[in-house]
Amino acid sequence: MPNFPFDPQKLLADMCAISIEAGERIMEIYKKDFNIEYKADKSPVTDADKAADTYINLALAEKYPDVARLSEETADDISRRKNDLCFIVDPIDGTREFVKRNGEFTVNIGLSYKERSVAGVVYVPVTGALYYAFNGIGSFRSTKDTLSKIFAESDKIHVSSTTGKLTVMQSRSHPDKETLTLFEVYKDQISEIKISGSSIKGCMISSGEGDVYYRFGPTYEWDTCAMQAVVENAGGIFLQGDLSEMTYNRENTLNAKGFIIANKKENIWDLDCVLHS
Repeated sequence: MPNFPFDPQKLLADMCAISIEAGERIMEIYKKDFNIEYKADKSPVTDADKAADTYINLALAEKYPDVARLSEETADDISRRKNDLCFIVDPIDGTREFVKRNGEFTVNIGLSYKERSVAGVVYVPVTGALYYAFNGIGSFRSTKDTLSKIFAESDKIHVSSTTGKLTVMQSRSHPDKETLTLFEVYKDQISEIKISGSSIKGCMISSGEGDVYYRFGPTYEWDTCAMQAVVENAGGIFLQGDLSEMTYNRENTLNAKGFIIANKKENIWDLDCVLHS
């Protein structure tokens, strides 16, 4: 990647270490009673979101003081847009799953460079599963206990080559009529529906455990940046719902068009049946 200022191996090692430590702090709170508040959009935020957010931002600022940051639980500083590099952080992706204590939540740390997702770490604190990626190098899956070498060839993951009888992913906490309509229209191409929370769905597609995921509702940059890097560097496709490119470090952080993840372009379905129904 021309003019990229950091060594990818050290960068990913730092991002993984920070994600794992944030996960440890989250799990300390997960195992006991915690406070739940609700934002204006009625989404929950807990003590664990706040603790992880504080830790991640301080750790990134210490190691990479010249890189801008955008985080779900920190007030936005729009001056970040003057910086080509921006860490994009969701301290807990899937707070609803955290509250339900079903384990399906992640720590997401992505990095955008010139508005493109170029690196990402998705960590699952309950299982210790760790997914990470860097553009042009690949996507990898390890665990907090077996991570010994960044970019180990034995840890490399890739999307499936499946077409036709697909395993489709469905959101546990954000099901919608558009998704159900799509599944009905394309039921002959679906062999299995897997339900999960958070960015775990994108990671499952990246490792060949699923094939497609359609998200019609809005999300935010911190929900997708890290996951997009993992998907694309595993050979997958990540696009906005209108098939345009997803960019980052924007003034408006809302992903208003939804998004599509697919293992192969042949599995990107025509959405007219949903959008005009």
